[in-house]
Amino acid sequence: MTEITTQILLNLLIAFVWMLLNESWNVVVFGIGYSIGFIIILLMRRFFPERFYGRKIISIIKLFSLFIIELFKSSFVVFLQVTRPKLNIQPGIFRSETVLKTNWEITMLTTLLTLTPGSVVMEIDPKAGVMFIHAMDVTEFRNGFIKTKQKFEKAIIEVMR
Repeated sequence: MTEITTQILLNLLIAFVWMLLNESWNVVVFGIGYSIGFIIILLMRRFFPERFYGRKIISIIKLFSLFIIELFKSSFVVFLQVTRPKLNIQPGIFRSETVLKTNWEITMLTTLLTLTPGSVVMEIDPKAGVMFIHAMDVTEFRNGFIKTKQKFEKAIIEVMR
């Protein structure tokens, strides 16, 4: 069992003990107990060999918010392209390299990139760290895609490692 799992279980235990001490079994009392446990574990973090698990939670929230922001931005770009009277796009396929190493990290990246409109990851070579991506408009999309991919890679590395 990893140390982060131990920290989460300890926090849940503190929350349940808080509910027992208050003789109330509802979500509000549990939330208060969980918050108190979170603060206790935060204050005692130097006694755990692993990093504080709150950093992982913050990293996951950052990754999720980054995905939502990129989803809205790319959806808006696709909406503008599709609603023009004349489509002025040049679809195409390009090659992109990734710094991610594990299968889980690469899968997370390709899923996030495919969920954003305008791009589809067609093929992956995990050993070489290469992806082949189909873009709705290669001329505009390539530079924006590379920046988005780098943001996602940085956030995924922060969550996974």
